[in-house]
Amino acid sequence: MLAFVVRRLLFGVAVVLGVLGILFVLFFQVASPDDIARRALGEKARPDSIEQWKANHGYDRPLWPWQDFEDNLLFHHYSTMLSFDFGASDVDGAPISQRIREGAGPSLALTVPAFAFGLGLAVLLGLFVAFFRETYIDTTGVFLCVLGMSVSILLYIIAGQYLVGKMLRWFPISGFDADPAVLLRFLALPVLISVLSGVGSDVRFYRTVFVEETGRDYVRTARSKGAGEVRVMIRHVLRNSLIPILTRVVLAIPFLFTGSLLLESFFGIPGLGSLTIDAISQNDFATLRVMVFVLSMLFIIGQIATDISYALVDPRVRLE
Repeated sequence: MLAFVVRRLLFGVAVVLGVLGILFVLFFQVASPDDIARRALGEKARPDSIEQWKANHGYDRPLWPWQDFEDNLLFHHYSTMLSFDFGASDVDGAPISQRIREGAGPSLALTVPAFAFGLGLAVLLGLFVAFFRETYIDTTGVFLCVLGMSVSILLYIIAGQYLVGKMLRWFPISGFDADPAVLLRFLALPVLISVLSGVGSDVRFYRTVFVEETGRDYVRTARSKGAGEVRVMIRHVLRNSLIPILTRVVLAIPFLFTGSLLLESFFGIPGLGSLTIDAISQNDFATLRVMVFVLSMLFIIGQIATDISYALVDPRVRLE
């Protein structure tokens, strides 16, 4: 397993270097430093103001090494990203690393309970629908799942804010307070909407996995030995469906740190999702570049963790 982990880590490093190269092309070739400065200062900014802004933010360097081998934007881009020295925002000069640390808490406060409740509910409903497979309960469940998947999350947000927040006044429509005494009130509605908007696709996926497992030879063997259907579903089908479940779980965990773009934006939660939305709307290329890099790093870590976890839950899997 050690050789496999080392090999995957080396592949991950190569992918990170490639992602950084693509980021450099997107942010410094498609939008040149002059364009970045002009978007920050306005289209009517004077040339001397643009040059001063570029010098203040480190964009006055040449782009490529052959233009200046010792001091160029490409080398500066790789060195700062790989050393996690993310610098300052293009908008207000605030340290980006500090903003990431401050936004990670609110994002995790939203995404972790939503992920935990959504996973438990989806697995239970998936087992329930698979237990009544090829019946009207199964058909109705699949229909409701497809219906839920067809509705945009924007509609869930708008309907939830109007019905639960405005009409019933159970929870605040927007806002955030880290005080444990009131934190639940601010997070209850976005967590509920996150679970409802995603449960349809998850239940449909898990139902498919469970139904497929019910046709395996070991399931027929368990039934022939007198095991009840409930015992078969829980002790055999669920246990042997851990790999596809684990795949979705482990891949989703890294994205918990980056927050939810729409939910945080609509509910005024100062997490990393809101930070990304603000960077896009304010043309903050420095912050946006960092967020894309962090997301790619988390995705690579999730892929490696998924492969390693296979061998931990299924002894038939050998990592070589």
